[in-house]
Amino acid sequence: MTYDRSNVFARILRGELPCRKVYEDEHVLAFHDIHPQAPTHIIVIPKGEYVSVDDFSAKGSDAELAAFLRAISHIAREQGVADSGYRILANHGAAAHQDVPHFHLHLFGGRDLGPMLRRPR
Repeated sequence: MTYDRSNVFARILRGELPCRKVYEDEHVLAFHDIHPQAPTHIIVIPKGEYVSVDDFSAKGSDAELAAFLRAISHIAREQGVADSGYRILANHGAAAHQDVPHFHLHLFGGRDLGPMLRRPR
């Protein structure tokens, strides 16, 4: 899949669309989700042009990969969910319902999040 520079996260990174930023460094931007599914629902994105976690892990520099992972923990602590627990989720591809073709991860917390996936009936 080719990176689409018109996707919403690319536009946020260029400053064309606003976001409620909670964290930023050289490699990572994190902001509140506009349709939160938990009291804490943060989107974490690399600043590079990566379509998916596969793309990011294959093409991202060691510095980008390390910064991304460290940002998750930092954000969880700053948002007050590190001790109570939080979930990170990344959707990859159509079957997982990846809506934006820019690698991103959701950080959820602030309440009991229940089981990870429902069992098939």
